[in-house]
Amino acid sequence: MQVKDLTTDELKTLIRETVAEALGNLLPDPDEGLTVKEEFKQELLEIQQRRRSGSRGISAEEAMKRLGLGI
Repeated sequence: MQVKDLTTDELKTLIRETVAEALGNLLPDPDEGLTVKEEFKQELLEIQQRRRSGSRGISAEEAMKRLGLGI
């Protein structure tokens, strides 16, 4: 199935699940304590820097690449 074949709700669900999976890989296991993994901290800092420089997100093409849905 290609992205063009998805409904808006299906695409939203795909994105939501992908984000949840990515966060699950970056956040610590609750049994390990309350620290945040360094990779996640770095990614948050990079997002903050991009926002400060005026960037408000990524292109649709980049989002597709990150989701493994490259054209």
